[in-house]
Amino acid sequence: MSGALTISEPRVAQAAPTARASRGRFQITSPRATMAKLSAYGVLVLVGLFFITPLLWLVLAAFEPEAAVGASTPLVLSFSNFGKVLNWSGTFLPLINSAIQSGGTAVLTVVASLFAAYPLSRYHMRFRRPFLYTIVFSTGLPITAILVPVYSMFARFDLVDNVPAVILFMTATSLPFGIWLMKGFMDGVPIDLEQAAWVDGATWVQSLRRVVAPLMMPGIAVITIFTFVSQWGNFFVPFILLQSTSKLPASVAIYQFFSQYGQTDYGQLAAFSILYTLPVVMLWIVMSRFLRGNFTFAGAVKG
Repeated sequence: MSGALTISEPRVAQAAPTARASRGRFQITSPRATMAKLSAYGVLVLVGLFFITPLLWLVLAAFEPEAAVGASTPLVLSFSNFGKVLNWSGTFLPLINSAIQSGGTAVLTVVASLFAAYPLSRYHMRFRRPFLYTIVFSTGLPITAILVPVYSMFARFDLVDNVPAVILFMTATSLPFGIWLMKGFMDGVPIDLEQAAWVDGATWVQSLRRVVAPLMMPGIAVITIFTFVSQWGNFFVPFILLQSTSKLPASVAIYQFFSQYGQTDYGQLAAFSILYTLPVVMLWIVMSRFLRGNFTFAGAVKG
């Protein structure tokens, strides 16, 4: 017995340092792994240059009075381009129209997606899987392929040049992807939290508004930003369905810079493009506070 103890104890003592050494912080990297990492960083830097170079030209052209493509002119910074484009009919009214149309579409899409995704996430329905497959198929349907029949329908019901009708149509085109995302985010909320609210006498609408929706704020923020940005840059729908100049959004108004007197003023176009992107950047900054949340509910449900 004593001899067996003297033999087994050194083996245990020798195994412990080996385990600690394998779990240490020091890692030995091979030259092949280092070259792969450097190659990946090099590709990322190259892709970043492809994106930064046009953006840098856009910023410099906005502050250059005589900006042109392919012309080597002395760099003279000035705010004259912004002074020429900053007017009510050319800048502020299109931006307001874009905010109304994109904001209205985002709000309606979020509300409709929330109510549509709730039964898909919480109830076991017979046709849930085919309905989800239909939604996935609808996300890949190009809007330009259905604009001709949509315009015919709008003309038949006298809805051409009607902003609320255009907002409803853009909401319908945004709903498939919105419902798909909303269901995925809602699946991460434990149903035990709703059951606790039901025990306290809350209805499903109250539990959705007071329990599920607050826990899904990061997901709702993602859907809001995605819908707003996609409709902010939507060109074909308002270009086809809206005719009055006073109702056109900025995505269509920017097209006018390419047809003024048969030539393009690149300086004013760059200045308007910067003003056109500012609302999207501001929305991202405001909604980023909701994106800091996560979907881990550890401790929220007690066993």
